[in-house]
Amino acid sequence: MTGDHKTTDPLQPHSHEPNPAPPGDDPTFQFVGADGRSHPVTVAELRGLPEVSVPNCYIVSTGHGTSGPFTFTGATLLAVVQAFCAEPWTEVEVISADGFGNRVYATELRKPDSAGPILLAYAMDGQLLNCAQGLVRLIVPSERDDALRQVKWVSEVRVVGEKRP
Repeated sequence: MTGDHKTTDPLQPHSHEPNPAPPGDDPTFQFVGADGRSHPVTVAELRGLPEVSVPNCYIVSTGHGTSGPFTFTGATLLAVVQAFCAEPWTEVEVISADGFGNRVYATELRKPDSAGPILLAYAMDGQLLNCAQGLVRLIVPSERDDALRQVKWVSEVRVVGEKRP
């Protein structure tokens, strides 16, 4: 990564202040493919993908401590990328409506941690997520002690294409 790219990268470094308030009650997010084309994705579309439930997940929130364990249900982030992006890709950026984000690499998605696959969750303990819970949230089951990978209120999923020499 070049120095110029790093200084303009919204995910490196990133701040992580406690979220002041939910940004809205619409769970639709924008999916931006590696080709730059964008389209909205609804919870109904997520529910149309293979459903995956991962037990023993925790929510670790800055300023709010740790809660759980919960069982989160949703589509794997890998299934979402494969459903909406045909181009070769290397990473996925997941951005919250409040500006917080996380970068997930293709290798993480193709070979998930033993704790479970990374999800775009729309339900917790069998109930759809409400606005305060995040509507659609990125769940990284292996995260247990910091809040740097979870993304609440997903508003955009951006696929980064393979860099060609």
